[in-house]
Amino acid sequence: MRGLTIRTRGLVHIYHAEGHDVAALSGVDLDVAAGETVGLLGPSGSGKSTLMSLLAGIFRPSAGKVFVGETELSTAPPRALDRLRATDVGLMLQGASRNLLPHATPADNVRFAQQQARRAGRSLPDPAEVLAELGLIDHADEPLTRLTPGGLQLAAVAAAVSNRPGLLLCDEPTSQLDHAARDRVLDALAHVSTTHGTTVVLVTHDPDVARVLPRTVTIRDGRIGGEGRSGDEYAVVTADGFLPLPGHVRDRLSPGTLVRIDEVGDHFELKAQHDEEDPA
Repeated sequence: MRGLTIRTRGLVHIYHAEGHDVAALSGVDLDVAAGETVGLLGPSGSGKSTLMSLLAGIFRPSAGKVFVGETELSTAPPRALDRLRATDVGLMLQGASRNLLPHATPADNVRFAQQQARRAGRSLPDPAEVLAELGLIDHADEPLTRLTPGGLQLAAVAAAVSNRPGLLLCDEPTSQLDHAARDRVLDALAHVSTTHGTTVVLVTHDPDVARVLPRTVTIRDGRIGGEGRSGDEYAVVTADGFLPLPGHVRDRLSPGTLVRIDEVGDHFELKAQHDEEDPA
């Protein structure tokens, strides 16, 4: 299956907490091309996991639109969303154990994950083929208790991609892994993307992971606060003209600081107006 595109427009999600409305997302416009790999960055509570849940069709947005392929998730009926998750979208929750049947083998987990898609008429590879691609064929029939943390996470990847989804969503797939295991998981995700054209979106807090990703999107205060391309960071102008400052710039400017943007030749310069200076 080819990778699925992602498109969100004016995406807003509000949830209720302790008698108050909290905006987890406040107008997110995001485009991800088919087959692209994108990392979602940002501090805890910034809205990354909420965005992942919206892309998986688990939550419905409070406002705005979200498309996965040709399906508009914000208006799709529950049965269509169930089918999408069973056949076209793979989801990995944080922590391998949350994605696996604990008393089953890796092969059993892949076989179980394929059930709904097979019932829907999808032609899928044998579990051994899926595990072989990810370097787990020698452990296909072993109890999960014998696998290393890295092996468990690879088994979780295998279950998530067992249906050959067009979109794979991963929440912190390398957390609490040593460097060698982390790299094996990243290699597995890259293999899935390059070999099958799968679109991969992953949440990470690991700067080493972010540095090797071709594209990163930083979520701040419920908005897209920046993007990275091959290690270079950029601020992103939103549709309504909002320009979030990069974190290292915000850290140097106190609230209320006046900022002026001057056009100088073919580029722009940002100048901060400090209290002791004359604005005139």
